[in-house]
Amino acid sequence: MGKFTDALDKAGRKLDRGVKDIGSSLGRDPGKRGGEEPTVEERLKLAEKPGRDAMVMHRYYGGKIETVPKACIRNFDDFSIWYSPGVAAPCKDIASNPDMVYEHTCKWNTVAVVSDGTRVLGLGDIGPEAAMPVMEGKSMLFKYLGGVDCVPICLDTKDPERIIETVRLIAPSFGGINLEDISNPKCFDILDELRRDCKIPVWHDDQQGTATVEVAGAMNAMKLVGKRFDDANVAVVGAGAASIAIARLLLATGFRPEHLCMCDSKGILNQSRDDIDDAHRQKREIALKTNGAGKTGGIKEAMEGADILIAASKPGPGTIDPAFIKGMADDPVLFCTANPVPEMWPWEAKEMGAKVFATGRSDFPNQVNNSMGFPAIFRGVLDVRARTITDEMCIAAATELARYAEEKGISEDYIIPNMSEEGVFPREAAAVAVKACEQGVARIKTSYKEEHDRAAEIIKRSRGLTRNMMDRGYIRRYKEPEGRA
Repeated sequence: MGKFTDALDKAGRKLDRGVKDIGSSLGRDPGKRGGEEPTVEERLKLAEKPGRDAMVMHRYYGGKIETVPKACIRNFDDFSIWYSPGVAAPCKDIASNPDMVYEHTCKWNTVAVVSDGTRVLGLGDIGPEAAMPVMEGKSMLFKYLGGVDCVPICLDTKDPERIIETVRLIAPSFGGINLEDISNPKCFDILDELRRDCKIPVWHDDQQGTATVEVAGAMNAMKLVGKRFDDANVAVVGAGAASIAIARLLLATGFRPEHLCMCDSKGILNQSRDDIDDAHRQKREIALKTNGAGKTGGIKEAMEGADILIAASKPGPGTIDPAFIKGMADDPVLFCTANPVPEMWPWEAKEMGAKVFATGRSDFPNQVNNSMGFPAIFRGVLDVRARTITDEMCIAAATELARYAEEKGISEDYIIPNMSEEGVFPREAAAVAVKACEQGVARIKTSYKEEHDRAAEIIKRSRGLTRNMMDRGYIRRYKEPEGRA
């Protein structure tokens, strides 16, 4: 192994230790100062640090991504190959055989992240400009974790038809479309129409991506507490795009609809609810086929007797009263995944008896966040030129994520791999690619090993490129001022 690879591995191990140290400070087993537990104020200060750092570092770098050539430029004569007159030859080849666009251009590895800025993190409708930092961050994760090139596109319209038409028009330039942070309920119709009309995979990460990673975490959490899917009671707090997709995927993996209880801002969904209009038909379907016990009331009642709580609702803290945990079943599992702040803090949940607690944040243990899904899923999808992304492909990704963590040894603070575990992403990509082939939605056939090795090489190159640019000074290293915490 070369010096450069050794350095990367060392850096990765250091990052992994850092993540664990932060998680230990904030989670179930906080670090101690002279034998004393950190105070709530100290924990909150640590939890708020990423936001303070972001305000400084985003301006320092002027954004997070840029476009650079990947083909050689030996001298200026090469532009006769990359541009006129030489470029006419591949253009004519594509004109006579459109599939050759995947061979001659970057389409094979490029995804557009498209948002209208109407539902950004837990911040709501903040507009397309304010959504850009999130879409850039998404693009950064796509590249670093999955080796996927990505373009953030924020649209200055809230009209579903104009969004649909815009994505249709730009689709020829991309190998896939990732819809992001589009408000409910229009996000469902936008996704459905684009999946029907586009020749490339279109998915909504707040639906399919969130659901994939939540299901992966649920698989291992339930193993950890010794409970079966088909016996478990599930409470879902929130009835937006993420929650509805999570419920759908949970049911597809073995949870029983009569054991699932979903709660929106007006209370528990049940068959007697007559306030759910036609625009929220997905929510109405959940109301009609779940909640076999006929529960009514609010969050407290939804959580009573539940083995697992999955919350994707309003940012906290204080959105969910930690005292409600006392009414859950033995060894309760809680996923509080609102961003940027979970519905309750991890230490609050642990004090009330939570056995396993997960959030969507990278600075706490058990991050059940889309970042463990979309980069590798799209890696596998792009490599076989899949036409769509099915629920079965998402379940394949979730199963591989859960299996990877289980092989390493799951615990209360480790139910799902984290971003520093590079080995999980090629495995996830391979599982998705193989499932796409099995379902007949792939244009290119591959085996698990072929895709694993291909994905591993692409991801290694991407990570190495970033590290090499940092080492050579093309990416400036930010140095935190002394005395700043």
